[in-house]
Amino acid sequence: MNRTILIVEDDPDVVRVARAYLEREGYAVLVESDGEAGLLRARAARPDLVVLDWMLPNASGLDVLRGLRADGGVPVLMLTARTDEADRVLGLELGADDYLTKPYSPRELVARVGAVLRRTAATVAADEVLRHGALEVDVGARIARLDGRDVDLTTLEFDLLHAFAAAPARVFRRDELIERVWGGAYDGNDRVVDVHVSNLRQKLAEAGGADLIRTVRGVGYALR
Repeated sequence: MNRTILIVEDDPDVVRVARAYLEREGYAVLVESDGEAGLLRARAARPDLVVLDWMLPNASGLDVLRGLRADGGVPVLMLTARTDEADRVLGLELGADDYLTKPYSPRELVARVGAVLRRTAATVAADEVLRHGALEVDVGARIARLDGRDVDLTTLEFDLLHAFAAAPARVFRRDELIERVWGGAYDGNDRVVDVHVSNLRQKLAEAGGADLIRTVRGVGYALR
């Protein structure tokens, strides 16, 4: 069965090229041209991934992203013409799995889509559960719990926590986390790791797991 990609983009030329390249790779492609319709379509069609433009009519890409994250963990690749790092970081903080800055190569779009989907579709043993004190990481079900309570994580946040829980004594460098979580094809800024680790820390702290992830200055991160 073909993977389904929803493109939410109001530029018909961008849609035409992106759709052609994605369909050439065997993806089924859905298209919406405004934010409100895109969010409704995502909820109805349940695509495997959403390619989401930042600037949209009726509802911004960030508003759509917030709605998608409230609904669940569908992977989101954001498109933006903004070059300000603060804007890109904001998208990542809200839960985007990856981003591309316009103008971009359609081949890179296809490669990024494939990388995100491979990450989220990685198969694991259905009964593998990692435990570290009050923390429980059910790898097969992709559920994290603290003191028996579920912690709502995005795809990337869960993958980061899985990496830490699978090797609790190990200090991971940023490049190692990128290789393990994002995949070797990722060529983005290391800052993306800091953003998602910060989000993960905040959610764990809100669930009662303050300081579960420690920073090793000059090296990287590890489970405390």
